[in-house]
Amino acid sequence: MSYYSDKEGIDEEHTDGKVAAQTIRLMSEHKDEPFFIAAGFYKPHCPWITPSKYFDIYKPDQINLPEITEETQKDYPALALASTSPWPYFGISRSQALECKLAYYAAISFVDAQIGTLLDALDSLGLTDNTIIVFWSDNGYHLGEHGLWFKQSCFEESAKCPLIISVPGSKKAGQLCRRTVELVDIYPTLADLAGLNPPEGLEGFSLSRLLKNPGTGWKHPAHTQVQRGTTPGHSVRTEKWRYTEWGFGEMGAELYNEANDPKELNNLAGDPKYADIVKDMKVLLKAVHPGAVEGGKAIAETRAKFSN
Repeated sequence: MSYYSDKEGIDEEHTDGKVAAQTIRLMSEHKDEPFFIAAGFYKPHCPWITPSKYFDIYKPDQINLPEITEETQKDYPALALASTSPWPYFGISRSQALECKLAYYAAISFVDAQIGTLLDALDSLGLTDNTIIVFWSDNGYHLGEHGLWFKQSCFEESAKCPLIISVPGSKKAGQLCRRTVELVDIYPTLADLAGLNPPEGLEGFSLSRLLKNPGTGWKHPAHTQVQRGTTPGHSVRTEKWRYTEWGFGEMGAELYNEANDPKELNNLAGDPKYADIVKDMKVLLKAVHPGAVEGGKAIAETRAKFSN
């Protein structure tokens, strides 16, 4: 939980400014041949360090936090809130947490500006009309919901992440797709769009038909897993429901109606009225996580062979 508003540095001197510049260099060098480039930005990971102009976009009185009370911890299984310890906000005050949230917004705006430079470069290099663009993050991010911060939970804020796929010439450009997909779907999708044949047995599914018709039927749920010491947390998300088990249910379970309760404030797992829903969600969960997975053992001399 740390930040710094840099009053002297400019975008190009910060790490993600350098990532953008390097990516543009690679695009320029390879613009006349097929290429795949993964531009990985560091922000908005903590520490939130950006030029001051991005902090100046936001005012403290514009920032707020989700309400929590002393009773909040009693509403959920203990492991559901264990990603933030001490709870809440890693032990900092509410006012300090508000400062951190403003800094997070500044980091988001900073990265947004770097992405803008990449898109401008695509235009200037004449690559926009024949380049597939995927914008995604590898996880969501808590900003005080349930008293949590960062990631590593099975709640929606942590498990859900942004995903935008832009395909040149698409007739559905700019449309929102509400189907539930996973990050393992990106590889088979790109292979499909590029006319390549991916290996057999991939866990993901091509999203090409969703790009052509965002409202088409789709029956693939999304799965999330975290670990609390030796106890796993497994979560499955359909379009209407999220169901989570801790330690295969022995350490608690959660069920949320995402249509009526998108903030996941009302755990329905123990309500007899939803027993059939829990039963169905258990089937989906067990299909991917049938039992505990024993930890592997490293081969002899692993460090010497594989570590720098």
